[in-house]
This record gives sequence, C-alpha cells and structure tokens, in this order.
Amino acid sequence: MIWNKIETAKREDIKKVQLLRLQDTLQRVYALTPFYKKKFDEIKILPNDIKSLNDISKLPFTRKQDLRNHYPFGLFTVPLSQVVRVHSSSGTTGKPTVVGYTKSDMDVWDEVMARVYTMAGVNANDIVHNGYGYGLFTGGLGFHNGAEKVGAAIIPASGGFTERQLMLMRDFGATVLASTPSFALHLAEVAKKSGSNFKDEYKLKCGLFGAEPVSDGLKDEVSKAWGIDYHETYGLSEIIGPGVSSNCKYSKLLHINEDHFYPEIIDPKTGEVLPEGEVGELVITTLTKQALPIIRYRTGDITSLDYSPCKCGRTLVRMKSIIGRSDDMLIVNGVNVYPSQVEHVIANTEGVTLNYQIVADKKGFLDKLEIQVEINDKVISDNIKELEKIKKDLQHSLLNHLYINANVKLVEPRTIERSMGKAIRVIDKRKES
Repeated sequence: MIWNKIETAKREDIKKVQLLRLQDTLQRVYALTPFYKKKFDEIKILPNDIKSLNDISKLPFTRKQDLRNHYPFGLFTVPLSQVVRVHSSSGTTGKPTVVGYTKSDMDVWDEVMARVYTMAGVNANDIVHNGYGYGLFTGGLGFHNGAEKVGAAIIPASGGFTERQLMLMRDFGATVLASTPSFALHLAEVAKKSGSNFKDEYKLKCGLFGAEPVSDGLKDEVSKAWGIDYHETYGLSEIIGPGVSSNCKYSKLLHINEDHFYPEIIDPKTGEVLPEGEVGELVITTLTKQALPIIRYRTGDITSLDYSPCKCGRTLVRMKSIIGRSDDMLIVNGVNVYPSQVEHVIANTEGVTLNYQIVADKKGFLDKLEIQVEINDKVISDNIKELEKIKKDLQHSLLNHLYINANVKLVEPRTIERSMGKAIRVIDKRKES
C-alpha cells in the first residue's frame, strides 16, 4: 500500500520539490532566526546563492549544542502563539533540547507517521498497542497520532507495567505492537514464562520498532518471539520525532520521507559529503518545518544511502539501519544518555566525587544501567543512613533530570580504575553479548 503518491514519484520530480522547499526554508531561517543569519553572514552566503541541491554543501552545519545554547525557544521562527506542541529531550548541562510544532508541523508529522503505518500494512481495521512512553519524548505521541491518521484504534499503554500490558494486548485483541525492540522481547519473555499460547492468545501481525539501534539478530528474535513482521522506524526529536524513515515489507532498508527531510552522508571527521553507498554520518535538513526548521543537522548516526528503487514501488531514497554513533552516546531502553549528562548530575550531588563509571548491561532483553560513584573523604563509609541518603538523592536526580532509572553503587574513594590518570567512564557489557 502507498499512502501518498509522492512516495512513488520520479526522482527528478522529487528533486524539484526538494529544491523549492529548501529555498523557501533558507529564506525563512535567514529572515527569522538571528542564529542562522549570523552563520550565513560569517561565510558570506545568502539564501539566493543556493540554486541547486548540490549547493547545500556550502551551508554550515547545525549541532545539538546549538539548540542547547538557544534554550528554550531561541531557534523558533514563529511566536509561541503559533506553537501548538512542545517536546524536548534531556541535555548535557541539565537544559534539554526543545522542539516546537505549529499546526502545519503537526500535520507533517501525522503525514509521515501515516506513511510508516501504511508501509507496515496497518489500516483502519487494526488495533495498535502503543508501548512507547508518553510525555516530553516524541515516541508515544508520534506513534499515537499516526495511528489515528490511518484510522486504526490506538491503545495508549505507554511503558512499564509488563503484566498489565500483556493483559491489554490479549483482551483488546491488538494486531500491531509499537515499542522499543528490547521492550517487545521483554514482553515476549514474560508472556512465555507465564505459559501463554501465543497463537491462541495474541492476534499481533506486525510491530513498529525504533528508538534504539539493534542488530539484525535481535530483529529476528523479536519477529520470531511474537511471530510477526518487524518494521523499523527511525527519527529524532530535533527533526520531527519518529517518522523520518521506515522500512516496507520488501526491504530492511528504511525509506526516508525526503520530500520533508533532505539527507546527506558526510565524513564525521572532515564534514565532506560522501558519494552514494558510502558509510558516514547522517545529516538532515528539514524542508517543511515551520516552528523549528533546521539546516544540515548532524545527527551523529552512522549509516549509508541507497537511491535504487524498491520492489514496493517507492522511489524515496533508503537508508541502512543505524550501525553506531559518531560520539560517545549510550542508548538505554530508548533513552539517550551521555557521560557528560551523568557527570553534570553527579557534580550537583553532595557527598560524592566526579570519579564515576557507567556500566551498561542487559537483564533479559532490557537494558540495565549501573552508575558507580566514589564517595568523598568527608563521608564516613560505615554511616549507612548517610550513604543511603546520597544514593537515593543521586538516583532521584538521574531519573528527574535525565529520565533514566539507574542503580547507583557508592564505592570507596580512589577505587574506580583509571587509565593514564583518567577514569574509564563507560563499560558497555551489552556489546559483549
């Protein structure tokens, strides 16, 4: 099934749409965003200088830190009276990256998510069990609105409460599961332990999974565990949320909705644009965003592009699944975690030093995070009440500021291993499994 005819348009027609929308976006940001006007003026380039899609390489990059530096609404191109939704993600300094949506932006988001569902064969006859978290993160509401757009019934289950989720899936007859792949496996494991007969008790036919990078092996495990088709969805809040790309049933490559998002692949070190098929960092320019248009956003995600047509009939460029990050970010149960974020929380906690170590592991199919932190010399190591208070305060701060549920382990001063005088900050045991 095809949702919008632009998905099957000729390449030259897609490029015409992209160029017109790019030129309009550049005029918009130059006129309405002091940040971009300054950046363009510094390199002595004007929006009118961009006469072809290839000229986009002349434009400066935008980075996540730019959004943080202009917290909260400094990069918006519309007054707040035109903003109908605000989402955000956590930030390294305690300040999140904030994104806003006009009514037009919400229509675009619903549109691209409708394409995601349609690629998976979802329609008005389906019941979607949405296991993505609702709130400031874009996952839950992004999948929610897209399901309504195609006419499917949506069950806003959100995350957690495993037994209850399984009960709802059984009793409501869910045909589609939307969640992180790790949570989908966790659900399957709990259902299996309880003696569930998957064929008789569950009616799932497919799943829409995203928010964390996974191997082909893990995708196969999810598919086999539930006996469903696995559909991967990619997105990021700075661009729109989920819906930037997704795969159809004919290919594991993800179709990018490039009439709304212009993709490039660059060398992460040099910034040079790479030819088709080469692996590098994904850069995205929004073409239709109104509240927060972004020019050449460096996602940090490593992938490659394929412009060959797909068997499904879509001519949109396709991207490979994300194979890694160009920075040191961890993704834990769908939440982005940077060591610098954790360090900021630790720095504002009394009784501990900045000598810490982040240990990521798996418990079943779910990520488990342990943060080991050295107490300072002023803390008496056998004062159980004081240690318990420090631990609770730190765990509360991590959950409140970074939205991560981590186990905090307090250790004696100068006991965390160092290399060349510097602590080894991250141990990711998930890579060993």
